[in-house]
Amino acid sequence: MDRILVQGWVRTRRDAKHFSFVELNDGSSLQNIQIIVDEASDAYGVIEAMTTGAGVEVTGRLVESKGKGQNWEIQADKIRVYGGADASYPLQKKGHSLEYLREIAHLRPRSNLFGCVFRVRNRLAAAVHKFFQDRDFVYVHTPVITGSDCEGAGELFRVTTLDLENVPRASESEGGGVDYSGDFFHRPAYLTVSGQLEAEILALALSNVYTFGPTFRAENSNTSRHASEFWMIEPEMAFCDLKGNMDLAEEFVKYLVADVLEHCPEDLQLFNRFVDKGLQKRLAFVADRPFVRIPYGEAVDLLIGSGKSFDYPIVAGANLQSEHERFLTEEHFKCPVTVYDFPRAIKPFYMRVNDSGDTVGAMDVLVPGIGEIVGGSQREERYDVLSDSMKTHNINLDEYWWYLDLRRYGSVPHSGFGLGFERILMFVTGVGNIRDVIPFARTPGNAEF
Repeated sequence: MDRILVQGWVRTRRDAKHFSFVELNDGSSLQNIQIIVDEASDAYGVIEAMTTGAGVEVTGRLVESKGKGQNWEIQADKIRVYGGADASYPLQKKGHSLEYLREIAHLRPRSNLFGCVFRVRNRLAAAVHKFFQDRDFVYVHTPVITGSDCEGAGELFRVTTLDLENVPRASESEGGGVDYSGDFFHRPAYLTVSGQLEAEILALALSNVYTFGPTFRAENSNTSRHASEFWMIEPEMAFCDLKGNMDLAEEFVKYLVADVLEHCPEDLQLFNRFVDKGLQKRLAFVADRPFVRIPYGEAVDLLIGSGKSFDYPIVAGANLQSEHERFLTEEHFKCPVTVYDFPRAIKPFYMRVNDSGDTVGAMDVLVPGIGEIVGGSQREERYDVLSDSMKTHNINLDEYWWYLDLRRYGSVPHSGFGLGFERILMFVTGVGNIRDVIPFARTPGNAEF
């Protein structure tokens, strides 16, 4: 057979009397390729440098393997060691805790678990684009630096070039606040918490659009579900009501799950075996069955009537907590659930007010093991109702003049949602902490690498 060339990193090396067996991995799959190095070959001269972690290039013949666990192996003729690794290499052949691996985020992609996680992340990102491109959505890029706070929660990272030790102040007659005239943008600017508002601009010209990019929250939260920097997928659809929005969100989640099941079976087997037993069966269940849909009021009544003791008591009119969401999906319905028509008072200004006046056309998709994975709504397209909602939420109408203009010029019903990319990754891998599905996690007190 013709000689072939492989490149990768040494996982293990085992020396026998006249041979050395080297396991090599290039990151393309979970499986290693075994390299046989005969002491009689020229390649044997560098065998001592082929320690765990070394980066090497091997030329040899691909032959049928006589050993168990692989069909093929390579008999090495020539080996080049590009970079060695001494005994201090942190990923020796033993178990490592997730906490320890987070401390060496620059090396953890070489481990079996994180190799699988990041291959699935790649596959899922490609599936996101395919889903929307196949449905004629236009991929749009919304700004990372913005002057608006979409969620109105104030959890924003500020972007400034001002000298923080000598911040200029406006005159007392002008209120004495920060003088932004000397700042780069001449106004307060922030890292975006969502591309939704800007995506609405494009949807009301191009009909169906989607964004897929980084978003930021300066929320001092150290839970397993929150990160300060994460990726969000946000479609916006013109001429679409809440039902159409829920239909697309359900179809989207099912599509992503089915795509991973089809294209990442080897990686899922590792997760199923070592991370979350029953994962593949649960994913197949989600991909095949319709989601339950229930109004917020009925969901609250169901939770109150369950007799279950929650850490956060159920309060009608308040947001559902993760434990409430997981009870609905894991214990009561035993499948994903879409909750809709939430109280107006707990939702942002841009959501469409229902005829009752006290609820809005909002929806959350909840999945087992995670809770909320999608949040969205029909957007308020009526100028007068939107301006009243903005005043109620203490939104400065002058700063959002452009958003109101969309309701003055050719307004139509439109809807959209946001899906946290890391949340869907947690769901399809069974990995329980958001820090372990993103290469370099940004959380309070952690901005290394």
